[in-house]
Amino acid sequence: MKLHGIRVPHKKNTANSVPVRLGVPKTVYIPMSMHIGKPAKAVVKKGDTVRVGQLIGEADGFISAPVHSSVSGTVAKLEDMTISNGMKVQCVVIDTDGEQTVFEGVKPPEVNDLQSLVEAVKNSGAVGLGGAGFPTFVKLSVKDLSKLDAVVINAAECEPYITSDTRTMLDKSEFILKGIEALKKHLEVKRFVIGIEKNKPEAIEKMRRLAADTDGVEVKVLPSSYPQGGEKVLVYNTVKKIIPKGGLPLDVGVIVINVTTLAFIGEYLETGMPLVEKCVTVDGSAVKEPKNVIAPIGMTIADLLEGAGGTKAEVAKALYGGPMMGLAVPSLDSPVLKNTNAVTAMDVKEATPPKPTPCIRCGACLNHCPLRLDPREISKAYKTASPEDLLSLQVDLCMECGCCSYICPAHRPLVQTNKLAKAMLRTYKASAKKEGK
Repeated sequence: MKLHGIRVPHKKNTANSVPVRLGVPKTVYIPMSMHIGKPAKAVVKKGDTVRVGQLIGEADGFISAPVHSSVSGTVAKLEDMTISNGMKVQCVVIDTDGEQTVFEGVKPPEVNDLQSLVEAVKNSGAVGLGGAGFPTFVKLSVKDLSKLDAVVINAAECEPYITSDTRTMLDKSEFILKGIEALKKHLEVKRFVIGIEKNKPEAIEKMRRLAADTDGVEVKVLPSSYPQGGEKVLVYNTVKKIIPKGGLPLDVGVIVINVTTLAFIGEYLETGMPLVEKCVTVDGSAVKEPKNVIAPIGMTIADLLEGAGGTKAEVAKALYGGPMMGLAVPSLDSPVLKNTNAVTAMDVKEATPPKPTPCIRCGACLNHCPLRLDPREISKAYKTASPEDLLSLQVDLCMECGCCSYICPAHRPLVQTNKLAKAMLRTYKASAKKEGK
């Protein structure tokens, strides 16, 4: 089986940028939804005093994650906020006191078996820090350990610009090791594979030294092709297993965990400090001084850009993440989230898409799709409102990586159409289920 993809400019301008800790802003805006699943439920009210690491939102369901204060200060208000996917979620607004006083309840968890490890990871607020935002404890809730063959550590970081995972490997390798040791002990898994694209030689060398000193850990150097970090692609290219349609890595005996998430778990087990800050790559054509920074969760992008050195041009578009799969933010008042690994700020020229022209039927989109979907036919089925055709075309498999749009010589908005087509198919399936079909 050959998995396809594309070559994109790396633009890893900040790979050698040691993260700089930003100052505490006057106000932070912490949404109760920074993860896949049900939003957390706020447990504070206006006027409450909070400290760093204090619980301000409790998980409200199995697929949910708690939220903690990234600052010390006073709750100014609770308000609704529109996030990048268009949803409105509750947000806790905190006026900071500048002291960064740590909550007295912050302490390392007691972990002595898998159940207590899962509970600790849940209480930490950990989610997929590579951008996905899936609550990590759910991944680790393995019912039958005998079916688990390997843990694949996603260190591919295949998007242009982003280097925050690279910095994790260079700066926090000791916590990556602690995370591996905890999973090895309690998940009883013996094989750990770290998948890294070959354009990160220093990180590869650092991880190879870690692997040399740790039984069961291997480093798999991968071609620098996009989307190498996609879950299905990564699992195949590291352990040669194919995740079935609609399936999860665990269906083939694999857990996939982002390298920064793993390092965070290792650090949390030692310090007890929950997820309250992020290393964020700040780059793009509007950024004056591209760099990596450490920012409190809830800091606005406007404050982030200013603290990182400012801009050199009007920010026409800002993205959570990179230019391939990043999500445009509604405004620069949008906050840094748990899964914000980068902010890409674009000037007018970079943010203006080329004008689309008619499809020339070249087949480039099909030939470069990692999952061999046919965006041409999907687009046709969407425009003719044919959900039955979308079902047969398996548009629900689309990972929205953007390869089709990137490679299209006619500049068709193919990935955008795929997203709309997936929404159409979900509506169709829900309606059919309701009608008992």
